[in-house]
Amino acid sequence: MGASLCRLATLVACLVWMLSGQAHQQKTAITRILFNANTGNMEVMHRFFVHDAEHAATLIFGQRQTLMESAESRELFSSYVINRFAIEAVYEDGEAQPLDLQYVGEEIDGQFLWVYQEIPQPPTPQALVVLNMALRDVWPDQSNLVNIERDGEVLSLLFDGEADVLTTSL
Repeated sequence: MGASLCRLATLVACLVWMLSGQAHQQKTAITRILFNANTGNMEVMHRFFVHDAEHAATLIFGQRQTLMESAESRELFSSYVINRFAIEAVYEDGEAQPLDLQYVGEEIDGQFLWVYQEIPQPPTPQALVVLNMALRDVWPDQSNLVNIERDGEVLSLLFDGEADVLTTSL
């Protein structure tokens, strides 16, 4: 009976280990683009699971990154994010203009790492072309959801599979 109990305990431990390993990596991120009437800015807020961001940062930069403890690691990861995200405004006349998003900062909030960018609101664009490659160059199955909020309306873009650049009319 003792050997059976030991095998059962080992099996349960292996199952818990396998499930916990899969549960840690979510491989999803959310970006919120807000046309903020109060500030007059277009605000961009990227949200990543800290565990995913730390794992990816270690792979990208070749050495262990501790985002929870190190402001330097968070800034390094933030630089990676802002270099893989871009917005182009398309106007009524068809002219497209890349938006020069400025880095505002980053913060840890519970299990999430937030990276912030902003720019003064451009004249009313008719469409936005969004590039979102953050973590998608690390994990092919990474999904990035971008929610665009303007005048009480929310439009969503899902970056998965082969989708790196998506466009939405406003």
